[in-house]
Amino acid sequence: MSADASRIVNKLWSYCNVLRDDGLSYADYLEQLTYLLFLKMADEQTRPPWKRPSPVPEGYDWPSLNAKDGPDLEKHYRSILEHLGKQHGLLGLVFRKSQNKIQDPAKLKRLVSDLIDKEQWVTVGADIKGDAYEGLLERNAQDTKSGAGQYFTPRPLIDAIVACVAPEPGETVIDPACGTGGFLLAAHHWLTTQHKEMNREQREHLRLDALRGVELVQSVTRLCAMNLLLHNVGPTPQELAKLRAELIAAKKKPDQADAEIDRRLPVRTDDALRELGSARYNVVLTNPPFGRKSSILVVADTGETEREQISYEREDFSASTTNKQLNFVQHVKSLLEIHGRAAVVVPDNVLFEGGAGETIRRKLLHECDVHTLLRLPTGIFYAQGVKANVLFFDRKPASAKPWTRKLWVYDFRTNQHFTLKTNPLKRADLDDFVARYKTGDLAKRKATWSESQPEGRWRAYSYDELVERDKCSLDLFWLKDESLLDADSLPDPDVIAQEIAEDLRGALEQITGILGDLEASA
Repeated sequence: MSADASRIVNKLWSYCNVLRDDGLSYADYLEQLTYLLFLKMADEQTRPPWKRPSPVPEGYDWPSLNAKDGPDLEKHYRSILEHLGKQHGLLGLVFRKSQNKIQDPAKLKRLVSDLIDKEQWVTVGADIKGDAYEGLLERNAQDTKSGAGQYFTPRPLIDAIVACVAPEPGETVIDPACGTGGFLLAAHHWLTTQHKEMNREQREHLRLDALRGVELVQSVTRLCAMNLLLHNVGPTPQELAKLRAELIAAKKKPDQADAEIDRRLPVRTDDALRELGSARYNVVLTNPPFGRKSSILVVADTGETEREQISYEREDFSASTTNKQLNFVQHVKSLLEIHGRAAVVVPDNVLFEGGAGETIRRKLLHECDVHTLLRLPTGIFYAQGVKANVLFFDRKPASAKPWTRKLWVYDFRTNQHFTLKTNPLKRADLDDFVARYKTGDLAKRKATWSESQPEGRWRAYSYDELVERDKCSLDLFWLKDESLLDADSLPDPDVIAQEIAEDLRGALEQITGILGDLEASA
């Protein structure tokens, strides 16, 4: 992060501690910043040298807010949020269901006039203000009590994954569980830094059409939308306002115009698993939510609530299951164009679970080239104790013969110990994996493991070896765990405790799921 970005982050974050005394969480504060930054930037672009029309209706804009003080400020702010939340397009995406969480007018005035108004946000480079906002998102993710960390994948891991998949100019990239947009922005950064020769048409495609995200939680969608906007991804508010005016002038009905506007947005709020849709993509990059079961909260007539399991019935799915990650693996495969590439973060249970899991794995090995598995260490996610992997595969045309020839496995977990505070994951830690991945020429891969080199972390398994394993399990490991042989090599007690707790939570979820299935079939 640059010095200017760090200065802005520190300036904005310092005031968060003041507001926390009033009961605001980090997430609440970040949402309020999102609303205010949007209003301020929209106003800045109406002034020289841009002189663009404001997408925000007059009377609900930044000058009207900045002119107020005391109780009138707080009342007007609530009015602005309510009015803009009813709009369509980018305004609706950012402000929908927005609420004022800052009840003290004096503190709201300081945030508006002292912290936001004194910065010229539009003139700040996209890298600086984008990095500043991402810095705030990461600090929010560190607030593990709020659960914000589930929306934040470690940036070094994201960067390594993107370097392996290597999106090309003109390609389309989607994250069907995009959170705050980490994968999308890493893909954008890769394209702008690795392909500086892009022509104007390719750059416009990257800005407007290349990146798409779906997020289930509305409050997270707004953070993602703002994150993309600050990195100059997606149409500007002025472009969307102009397009809507043109559509209305062409005698499109307002609801038709609004629907067209919404299709132009890079991110939307939806349950990605609900349906496939018509669009297919060259690249899918995603880290779906860690929870194993899909469920909704049902309120009975008596007022009692209970969790009801969701099983997605889709023709493109090879198996029906309530396991969310298994459904995401099927969904990712369906999203890909033929010869499209995917990288998806999955928990260990996706690799070995029987029943629907086995069916899905066998189908995936047959219909796709499942060529790489990266076993991740614990201690790198804000959600503690997570045992995860990255599965890389390419979609292929229909064939009687299975497309997977070899699955290359890189064991980055055994004898690796990371913690968020004392030994955080760095991009350099993944350099060896990225180098051995051999992007664009997988045939040149060479194993580091052999009978004479049993400590090697990189080896291949043939298709026949995989399908002959019990339940077609892809939970593959071969290295000796030194911590089991040497007490001095054991991880810290808190790391061990977190792993045990995660295993127990997983077992409890499975037992609960089995009991639920038994009750449903009784």
